[in-house]
Amino acid sequence: MSTPIEQPSVLHIAEEVAARLRADAVERERRGAEPVAEVALLRESGLLRLLVPVEHGGLGGDWPTAHRVIATVGAADASIGHLLGYHYFQLWRTRLFDVPEQQARLERATVEGGWFWAGVSNPRDAALVARAVPGGLAVSGRKFFATGASVADRLIASGTEADTGRKIAFTLDASAAGIRYLGDWDNLGQRLSASGGVEFTDAFVPEGDVLGAQPAPDEPRAWRDSLSPLGFQLLLSRLHVAIAEGALGEAGRYTAEQSRAWPLSGVEAATDDPYVLAEYGRLDARLTAATLLVDAASRAFEAAEALGTGLTAERRGKLGVLISRAKVVSTEVVNEVGTRIFELTGARATGARHGLDRYWRNARTLTLHDPVSYKAREIGRHLLTGELPPVTGYS
Repeated sequence: MSTPIEQPSVLHIAEEVAARLRADAVERERRGAEPVAEVALLRESGLLRLLVPVEHGGLGGDWPTAHRVIATVGAADASIGHLLGYHYFQLWRTRLFDVPEQQARLERATVEGGWFWAGVSNPRDAALVARAVPGGLAVSGRKFFATGASVADRLIASGTEADTGRKIAFTLDASAAGIRYLGDWDNLGQRLSASGGVEFTDAFVPEGDVLGAQPAPDEPRAWRDSLSPLGFQLLLSRLHVAIAEGALGEAGRYTAEQSRAWPLSGVEAATDDPYVLAEYGRLDARLTAATLLVDAASRAFEAAEALGTGLTAERRGKLGVLISRAKVVSTEVVNEVGTRIFELTGARATGARHGLDRYWRNARTLTLHDPVSYKAREIGRHLLTGELPPVTGYS
């Protein structure tokens, strides 16, 4: 049996990928093409197998390591960090259904085929409907947002069984007959995240690719399975701080290399202006605090998952509060950084060739995924009454 890859090695790979993405990030973002080449880069790097256990051919990484990789890639290109984070998350979801043989098969195939995963399970969209047919299921319906699906090799999706009304999850080949990608992602930011809609028309799911039904509240695996929306929210928070890191780093380089001191400042270089220095320092301090909070949440998530069916409602609820804190703070920080960097770089930095606006656009797009005020309300209610957040598709 091989041994897990050493963390410094995988982080070095992530840094190399980030350097390649950063080199032409502005041009690629402006072009807005489907991220086929970028997914190929992730595939070639070996990063797609990070969370696959060593015994199944993967690198045997954990969630805190995956978060560091996502942060590194996301700071260079928020869309590709987004895709990579969702890949890890969707493949991880197959572990929640107590189908070890199927999980092992899918993880081995992911390594052997270099599969890139995406999900089709937006909780606010109309549910997909799965009808029983000989040998499996026929799935029909439409989802308006399915990040990464159009460039994926494999999908994990959830729908409603036509006969029973139960929520059921399954995997399928992303190129299967009956799946149509709408190519309608034309939003303010995250332009390379391939987040357009997808339509299913009697797409066939073999019986062996059905993962199983959502557990009832009294089943032993119910609390463990409810980690899924928390893991998703945590990924968004990670992307927030990654975007802020990328923005602050790029703005800092611009200030050091191109910004001119204001005539009334009394200094020769912008890097000597006390107001510029103080504002960079304040933003850096707030970003560092937000990052540490997201780091703490990623470690807590890993620890909660390790409990398996021993995870309790209280432990799960406290994790939910921690992740909501990370979401609130990271949202505020990334939106502030994305805006304030222009005050620190100056008027010429608004030139399209610099692409500094992409950080603000990406931040605004991601932070609107679900209203952060509801996360703040969860925290406040817990503080004042001790009540823990409810289990929903977003909490």
